[in-house]
Amino acid sequence: MMQNKHILIGITGGIAAYKICTLIRDFKKSGAEVKVICTPNALNFVTKLTLQNLSQNEVYEGEFTPQNWKPEHISLSDWADIMLIAPATANTIGKIAQGIADNLLTSVACAFSKKMIIAPAMNCNMWQNESVQKNLKTLQARGIEYLPPEEGFLACGYVGKGRLCSLEKIYNAVDEALNYSEKFKGEKIVITSGGTIEQIDPVRYISNYSSGKMGLALAKSAHNMGAEVVLITTKDFEVPFKTVKVKSAIDMQNAVFEEYKTSDYIIMTAAVADYRVKEKSKQKIKKGEEETITLELVKNPDILAQLCKKKIDCRADKSARNNIPIIVGFCAESENLLKNAKAKIEKKGCDFLIANDISRNDIGFGADENEVYIIDKKGEVTKLEKAHKNIIAR
Repeated sequence: MMQNKHILIGITGGIAAYKICTLIRDFKKSGAEVKVICTPNALNFVTKLTLQNLSQNEVYEGEFTPQNWKPEHISLSDWADIMLIAPATANTIGKIAQGIADNLLTSVACAFSKKMIIAPAMNCNMWQNESVQKNLKTLQARGIEYLPPEEGFLACGYVGKGRLCSLEKIYNAVDEALNYSEKFKGEKIVITSGGTIEQIDPVRYISNYSSGKMGLALAKSAHNMGAEVVLITTKDFEVPFKTVKVKSAIDMQNAVFEEYKTSDYIIMTAAVADYRVKEKSKQKIKKGEEETITLELVKNPDILAQLCKKKIDCRADKSARNNIPIIVGFCAESENLLKNAKAKIEKKGCDFLIANDISRNDIGFGADENEVYIIDKKGEVTKLEKAHKNIIAR
């Protein structure tokens, strides 16, 4: 539904600029309010008068024409529900990625904190340029969605990948994004992230390589979908939703069970240590003459299994609360990924299990991308192909 939604369109200096006229008309027909920002070069390809007539609004170009004593790059950013930049040139993509705000469009993009979609269009060799691809990955990491260009005959005479993707694809992406923010409105999603820390002495601990990136991406995505999010994490993140900082598996267990009482979904992304030191030393353990040292380890609680058991008990107890949360587990494996994952979901009893291969450097711990398998209780498997963790999270 686009009725009464505010769509801000940025047009940059590419030949595909003329196509955006049709897109503006389609948005208006759907009941949306549309405002347009042009870079100076964009107006070499499409006229301001045409855009004004189609949008039924002033077309913005200059940066220093504030209205109501409010700078335009802020007022436009506040007004819009979503920002679309199409066509997006390599130049503008690079500026936004590097935080350069040297015209009204890039200034608005720098100030914009809501959903942004970019539809690149350029020569095929420019598209394949290493710097352009690196800049796009930077934008993806910030949660900015881009719609890859399509193959075909280009205005420069080349045939290759670089032409603006179909207007239908852009329209559908904007429509989906506008409704995306309402998907989990009124629901609470609890997400764990990072690797737990099991103390040995005041200066040493046992942990793992988990960066917390996947859990953070999930939490941001849930927040963007309108959910009340609680991120229980071992990492330090600055985010616009509730976080609970923990260290050990016991800390995480206590925090998760506290939030369980009012949650609708629990996603256990964290890499929880299986064992902890039985007796933590209150003082730093000094290095002696011995060549070896022995640490006695004991099992940590299996938080996921306990959550699933609690869910079963709630179903059996007629006096228990009605909304029993959906529980999603994560499975990090270095071999026999699907076999081990299917065994784990059967053993734990969670509603879904997300399996990822940590043996691969390109998608393992600390990587920006991931490739996962979603397994349900029936053992049915859905594969999400390798993509940035923000896309996997969504």
